[in-house]
Amino acid sequence: MNGYCAIVTGAARGIGLATADLFHELGWRVVLVDRDSEELDFAAAQRPEALALTLDISDPEQVDEMVSRTQDWAGRIDALVNNAGVAEFGPIESCDFTMWRRVMATNLDGIFLCSQACTNALKETQGSIVNISSISGLRASTLRVAYGTSKAAVIQLTKQYAAELGDFGVRVNCVAPGPVRTKLAMAVHTQEIIDAYHDAVPLNRYGTERELAEAIVFLASPNASYITGQVLAVDGGFESTGVGLPALRAAHAARA
Repeated sequence: MNGYCAIVTGAARGIGLATADLFHELGWRVVLVDRDSEELDFAAAQRPEALALTLDISDPEQVDEMVSRTQDWAGRIDALVNNAGVAEFGPIESCDFTMWRRVMATNLDGIFLCSQACTNALKETQGSIVNISSISGLRASTLRVAYGTSKAAVIQLTKQYAAELGDFGVRVNCVAPGPVRTKLAMAVHTQEIIDAYHDAVPLNRYGTERELAEAIVFLASPNASYITGQVLAVDGGFESTGVGLPALRAAHAARA
């Protein structure tokens, strides 16, 4: 072990769990945080070296508990990965205030609370924060009025923290995933949606959880020691194409 300790929220599955596993491979101690106790217990049973905490990061008291239990266990915090999030989609007229607040409570409030609670510990270690936004925070799409807005706010929050904490040697960056082949995505994406994403993404495929983890851990680690306030789209080029015209790309491919 190299002595470093990382907290990963939303770590019971998907990108969060892949990120936690990569930290462990590199010798970090890892704290897995998730409010889904069943999934977290299953993941933790296979990772006895990790500290698993069933907590809701939208609750300030539970966030304080996360920090205190981490410090009791590891004695330090070197990286915070704010990965926990919820995705609720629907047309604007069906997004009532209850849904709006439910999305914001986890996707935005949770990142603010966790980052604030970890600030003093990160100042001591000159550590880092990596926030997980989304390609939906960089480009608008249908049915994402709450989700996309929360993820765009995460990007601005990242820059605010980077500007303020840079004086203390704390780096704050953001990763914006494009379409990723998670179990949840594959369960809800029809073949038509999968094909449409392949058409719209220059690399013609979904990303993997491991590919996202590689970017997150790099930004969290000392290897990114002169990088802060940045937003890295890990999206196969999806954001770079704007709205895109898949039909033109298909025509070009047919001529090639």
